[in-house]
Amino acid sequence: MNQESVSDLIGNTALLRQNIHKVIIGQDKVITQLLVGMIAGGHVLLEGVPGLAKTLLVRTLAEAVSGSFNRIQFTPDLMPSDILGTEILQTDQQGNKFFKYSPGPVFANIVLADEINRTPPKTQAALLELMQEHAVTYAGKRYPLPEPFFLLATQNPIEQSGTFPLPEAQVDRFLLYIKVDYPTGEEEEQILAATTGNAKKMVDAVYSMQQILELQSLCRQVTIDRELVKQVSSWIRSSRPHDTKNEQVKKYVDWGAGPRAGQALILAAKAHALLDDRYAVTPDDLKTMLLPALQHRILLNFKAISEEVRISEILSSIVNGN
Repeated sequence: MNQESVSDLIGNTALLRQNIHKVIIGQDKVITQLLVGMIAGGHVLLEGVPGLAKTLLVRTLAEAVSGSFNRIQFTPDLMPSDILGTEILQTDQQGNKFFKYSPGPVFANIVLADEINRTPPKTQAALLELMQEHAVTYAGKRYPLPEPFFLLATQNPIEQSGTFPLPEAQVDRFLLYIKVDYPTGEEEEQILAATTGNAKKMVDAVYSMQQILELQSLCRQVTIDRELVKQVSSWIRSSRPHDTKNEQVKKYVDWGAGPRAGQALILAAKAHALLDDRYAVTPDDLKTMLLPALQHRILLNFKAISEEVRISEILSSIVNGN
């Protein structure tokens, strides 16, 4: 790509935001983090109470990038074959019977795994291969998913009855963990006025799937200074109780972040810089993406939970060198 094409590609991210905001009121930080996840080529876990437009946000994003979209409602009786697909017995013109693979709903550019913690572990585990390999293996054959592939999962933090918490190995596969908060008073008034009438907002497709792939490639070309890489490594190592001098980590953390956390933080920081029309990562990019990139990769102990210590406090102490 020439410089003009690159500038146009990055410049359209502002137009992408505008189109999303035609439907979604507020939630600027959430939208930024969602776009960071997509541009960085990772997957995103969204957590928030019902009614905060998480599903609508994902659907709107799919429309704005002209990608195929499927929503999977996770339930306790959902089986792996319900999402991955299955083989169906068919008959050809000569009367011979054969099995043909019928792809499941995961075969889309953007997949919403709604209430992922409401389905049993075996169905949750079925997502592991496709999250990492972007492919489904069935009956010994490999079926690639459409590219780009972007998985967004939601979970409700309030209702814990009948839920199955995601295992650490799967949570670690998500590039970012985004918490969706309530809107402000002014935003809520706008939401109530906009969603109780007949007017419908039309979303324009700003990017093609090929352009999203180009953005993802461009993201990895964003430079980061060697000293910043060392800083990230230092933060990650400081989150581990046995490798740190941080007293809060020693006191409140059971398990710290692994190397994948550092990779996620750097990629997210590169995507954040790109969204800001910059081609080099700054310390502010790293600090901005620190919480969504690491908060699901650090396991607090019972003492921290009983004293209501937050992950954000632990990360703040790590960054500040306390």
